[in-house]
Amino acid sequence: MAQPPVAVARPAAFALAAARIALGLIFLWAFLDKLLGLKYTTPPANAWTDGGEPTRGYLGSSYGPLENVFQDMAGNGLVDFLFMMGLLAVGVTLTLGIATRLGGWSGVAMVLLMYASHPTPWAEPNGTHPFLDSHIVEATMLALIALTTSGHTWGMGAWWNARTAKMTWLR
Repeated sequence: MAQPPVAVARPAAFALAAARIALGLIFLWAFLDKLLGLKYTTPPANAWTDGGEPTRGYLGSSYGPLENVFQDMAGNGLVDFLFMMGLLAVGVTLTLGIATRLGGWSGVAMVLLMYASHPTPWAEPNGTHPFLDSHIVEATMLALIALTTSGHTWGMGAWWNARTAKMTWLR
């Protein structure tokens, strides 16, 4: 049986809610940018709606011990679909504070897979630290969000949990 999420003191609840919303918006923005080509990291010509392949650039530039695995997945239609739906689902769950356990752990999986595709943060072009990068920090925060009732503060977590009480996997 899964451990229930931990409630935290009020000041910590505000900090966790802010982190949850910020991470949710990062995932949502990535989804919208790749979907529509909003010119931040995705040019309009590469928008998913115009036939672009959302995983082509990042996975295509993979390096490290799993380089071939990730490069072979780059641009695959099923991988693109799963990646985009993952970005959307994690973004919505975290931003709204619903299903934060599911969204948080799904986000952990996504960012750790991204880290695995580019595992040496000291290597150019991303290197400023010998073993940490933003993916590890994000995974840590997402795990903390998944383990707490962070969706109850500035979110719809309490409402959602009351309606999904028998479906604990949806919490």
